[in-house]
Amino acid sequence: MMPLMVFAGRNNAFIPLLRVSFDTFNILHRWIGRLVVVEAIVHTGAWMAVKHIADKAEGKPNGMMAALHGTPFLSWGTVSLVGMIFVMVQASSAIRHLAYETFLHLHQLLAFIAFLGAAIHGYQGQLPLTNYVYITIAFWFLERFIRMSKIIYRNFGLRSSTRVTVEALPEACRVTFDLKRPWELQPGCHVYAHFPTLTWSLSSHPFSIAWYDTRPTPYRSLENEKLPSSIKDLDYPLPSRTTTSITLIMSKKEGMTAELHARARASPSGIINIQGFIEGPYGGQESLHSYGTVLLFAGGVGITHQLSHVRDLLQTYNDATSAVRKVVLIWTVRSQDAFDWVHPWMTEIFQMPHRRQVLKVLLFVTKPRHAGDIVSRSNQVQMFGGRCKPGKIVEEEFEKRTGAMAVTVCGPGAFADEVRAATRERVQEGVVDFMEESFSW
Repeated sequence: MMPLMVFAGRNNAFIPLLRVSFDTFNILHRWIGRLVVVEAIVHTGAWMAVKHIADKAEGKPNGMMAALHGTPFLSWGTVSLVGMIFVMVQASSAIRHLAYETFLHLHQLLAFIAFLGAAIHGYQGQLPLTNYVYITIAFWFLERFIRMSKIIYRNFGLRSSTRVTVEALPEACRVTFDLKRPWELQPGCHVYAHFPTLTWSLSSHPFSIAWYDTRPTPYRSLENEKLPSSIKDLDYPLPSRTTTSITLIMSKKEGMTAELHARARASPSGIINIQGFIEGPYGGQESLHSYGTVLLFAGGVGITHQLSHVRDLLQTYNDATSAVRKVVLIWTVRSQDAFDWVHPWMTEIFQMPHRRQVLKVLLFVTKPRHAGDIVSRSNQVQMFGGRCKPGKIVEEEFEKRTGAMAVTVCGPGAFADEVRAATRERVQEGVVDFMEESFSW
């Protein structure tokens, strides 16, 4: 039960230690949970079989029910078992995808009941392994404490808190968080966004960080600063202040994202300020600095994960701190409206030194409004109508690669499977590594 609880936490210490993603540990969590439920059912079934044989020999037809109702040791064991069974039933893929937030809160409640029942069951029976149940519950509370501590420290201060600006875009929102304290961020990180005025609970949907900036914060007033009291004090500069801004792109789906988009769209300017805070950062375990050729595949809003890598690779190329010599960004979208999501950041990227020598952008529009809209700006920025064919792109770039090649993808599952299959065909012909950023639930 301990691995079951540890692997479910976002602050799982094994994630940075083993450089294994939370998504992978989440899959392990599900399968370990199924094994725990099966073991609990077998455990209870074995006891019921022995109890039935004993009651039959003693002539007690209702002995089992009397024992379950009259013995706290058995009653709490039954509570734990029922809780586990309900957890497994409601954790099915169909229910998770139908209403994930509802599933998650019910999942946590049922899991708590199951663990509480197991703890009291072990205590009543003075079982030697009960301490492991206590430790497991302690891990659960510790993980929640760490999460809340991060949220409070990074978003709230004595006089101010994180400021949130929401801008309505075509079928999405650009959400910028001006954080209370500076953050240390790595390319490919993601966060969890929470909006108390939209939903009463903490959100559990991750959002990749599309862009982040750290800029000096001007002094608006000296009322709260220590004024110089001597000539010597004038030699000391004012303490430095910086503000970290993190921007997310939230595609309009259902629930919270739909409500957020509707509120911003209803504003005359299309921009609103709202209360909110973020939790993180998480992820960012993979470094692409050691590869000579990097292919970045993105599907839809998956571009947010790849943008930070593009900027980082161009910056390290200019600083001569990475082996990268060629970066190919492949982005497939339904319509050109999606280009508005990242327009200001792509403009900044195109203005970076040596961009033309390193970066090539391939844009695929599956449902263009007009055929005449598909126009390539240059050899470095090419636009195509129709679906992206990862196999063809990987084959062409593999033949022209420089050094080791990395292929990363962030997008719908079917698209990621195509990229993975195309990469797998080349692993025997050279040094090719595949990395997928996915959030499954």
